[in-house]
Amino acid sequence: MTTSPRGTAREKASPAMLVLEDGRAFRGRAYGAVGETFGEAVFSTGMSGYQETLTDPSYHRQIVVMTAPHVGNTGINDEDAESRRIWVSGYVVRDPARTPSNWRSRRSLDDELVAQGVVGISGIDTRALTRHLRERGAMRAGVFSGDALSDEAALLARVRQAPGMAGAELSSEVTTAEAYVVPAIGTKRHTVAAIDLGIKGMTPHRMAERGIEVHVLPATATLDEVYAVGPDGVFLANGPGDPATADLTVVKGVLERGTPLFGICFGNQLLGRALGFGTYKLKYGHRGINQPVQDRTTGKVEITAHNHGFAVDAPLDEVTETPYGRAEVSHVCLNDNVVEGLRLLDRPAFSVQYHPEAAAGPHDAAYLFDRFVSLMEDQRA
Repeated sequence: MTTSPRGTAREKASPAMLVLEDGRAFRGRAYGAVGETFGEAVFSTGMSGYQETLTDPSYHRQIVVMTAPHVGNTGINDEDAESRRIWVSGYVVRDPARTPSNWRSRRSLDDELVAQGVVGISGIDTRALTRHLRERGAMRAGVFSGDALSDEAALLARVRQAPGMAGAELSSEVTTAEAYVVPAIGTKRHTVAAIDLGIKGMTPHRMAERGIEVHVLPATATLDEVYAVGPDGVFLANGPGDPATADLTVVKGVLERGTPLFGICFGNQLLGRALGFGTYKLKYGHRGINQPVQDRTTGKVEITAHNHGFAVDAPLDEVTETPYGRAEVSHVCLNDNVVEGLRLLDRPAFSVQYHPEAAAGPHDAAYLFDRFVSLMEDQRA
């Protein structure tokens, strides 16, 4: 990514262009930093929570298109970031807010993008772009602003040279460098080792609210390092990249020992692969905070927060024998029947493909943390 160090009024009015790898291009105005960036173009259907989206490590190396027409209305605050920085490669909006209005706002979204060097584009038809991505699929893209936009063919050639998401190992680029502890709120009831594959800050907080002391470990943590914290349970976090690139040694080791295991998003895909299921890349993925999912164990339908471009390939309506006992699909997306959750019937392990911490909402899936607590309590008993 190449950016200017700081935006100016002239730069913010600079022409910009989004170029997709299939040759379609959209012209607009620079938004955020001026320069160029490359990534996988994806769309997010959330109408709120853009600060949480931007700082979600699962969006690493992706250019996020917001389907909501107005973005930036509530500015940026100092409380809602999900990690230490913005992770999106680029940002695409139709109508950015001219002036943020919220009592918690400390600065504008535009200024924050500039400060963190995130190249974006505004003033384009995001509805047309979203329809194009839905029909053709998520694809490589580049956002260019400033000078040298006239040679569209040269920009397209550079987009096509950029790496794709399939086969990308990205957890090592977003994980914590050092282990850290999030203490339990109130009385400590359990200890959990959380493998940081791209974890969001709200996730250990949700566990801490339930009396869990969370030891967040780097993605490179060994099985010995996981058990050195004396965990009552192990958590596999969300994260970016292709699950086929991940090392499953720790996941399989936890399953063999029978320690309660809970995975979300990327963690769901790792559990699926450890059980012997394959994973595959979705055409355009699920991203947003309005995805309907059915919990097949209760029949309940919940509205959920998603950010995933890969999914587990498991049979929806049958129990599968795995090296760790019987497994079944526990949750399914009602839009397209994509597998949204797995559970083992003979060992204390389950996972979902979405985000139960759900910052900034909805909160229909918060019960999954309680389900994890129940597994640990049953194991202790």
